[in-house]
Amino acid sequence: MSALTIKRADRLIGLSVLGTLLLVWLVLTGFDALTQFVRQLGNIGKNGFTLYDAIAYIMLTIPRRLYQMFSNAALIGGLLGLGSLAATGELTALRAAGMSKLRIATSAAGVIAVLTLGVVIMGETAAPYGDQHAQAIQVRMRSSNLGATSSGLWARDAGKIINAKSAIAVQDGDRTTVKLVDVRVFTFTPDGQVQEFSHGDSAIHDGNKWIMSKVRTTTLDDKGTHAVEQPSQTWTSRLNPHVLEQSVIHPEYLSMADLRRNMRYLEANGQNPGAYAVAFWGRALFALNTLVLVLCAMPFAFGSLRSGGFGKRLFVGVLLAIGWYFLQGAMVNFGTVYGLPPLLANLLPTSILIVGALAYFRRFG
Repeated sequence: MSALTIKRADRLIGLSVLGTLLLVWLVLTGFDALTQFVRQLGNIGKNGFTLYDAIAYIMLTIPRRLYQMFSNAALIGGLLGLGSLAATGELTALRAAGMSKLRIATSAAGVIAVLTLGVVIMGETAAPYGDQHAQAIQVRMRSSNLGATSSGLWARDAGKIINAKSAIAVQDGDRTTVKLVDVRVFTFTPDGQVQEFSHGDSAIHDGNKWIMSKVRTTTLDDKGTHAVEQPSQTWTSRLNPHVLEQSVIHPEYLSMADLRRNMRYLEANGQNPGAYAVAFWGRALFALNTLVLVLCAMPFAFGSLRSGGFGKRLFVGVLLAIGWYFLQGAMVNFGTVYGLPPLLANLLPTSILIVGALAYFRRFG
């Protein structure tokens, strides 16, 4: 094939894959958003939660849903794109002209690689930003005394105002609990004057009460200010850790920078970064996982799928996506249970797919 013919073939393959990918991506994301919107309708009336809040929540989470759905959309869309060329005989013509299966698959993956770069950028910018504001809506809905802003978590507890820079999940024995980081507690007099200010490095709920660590308490009275430092202090509060866990702790929604910051904090305090490390490496390997998954799906567009219809190709794509989801989840959980480094646990399923893809294209490419 001449260079010009190859370029035309690349354009034909790329446009076919791009069209089906965008369509599948839109359908998957739309279905996911619609399902969540129906769930949010059931929360209308709770602590002033309105229809506008439900719509705002869904719109703010669209970037994250697009990010999460992209891998499956790329797999199914790529498969359908090449499948449509196979159904019309164009894929057979390209093979007869001397274009290898690997070369065809690479052309399809090239278009997806460009889109993947944009999705990765969105996943580190628009998605975390939108989720931060969406979670603020959920926090207000779950408790009228809670709020979340760019400056952290805010809560009203009787005559006190509480601010925490962030809330992270930590492993406490057999259970996962919430840990507040960089905590400030303002105590006010009945006439609204600051009576006491406490700052703690962190606060954790032991099941019955909150315990602040490395606390500096400053009291204001007629004689001036008085400061006392304590290694720990019991903090009586009605702040519900379960509400915080449900509303705030979502490692998979954070950017890599935020995940890394939380990992370093936990490691510096001798704690296992756990879910944050898993989420971090899942993010770091997102592009690689997507492209490998697409390349492994490409062989199904050849051979018997030439005579198959849309439904058959769609079924195979969905089956592959579901299989990949369970394989990756099982491998990551296996690694967590047996103490494998999170990077290795995330690389295992990808490595299996790479070996399978190389074996296929070496034998049939």
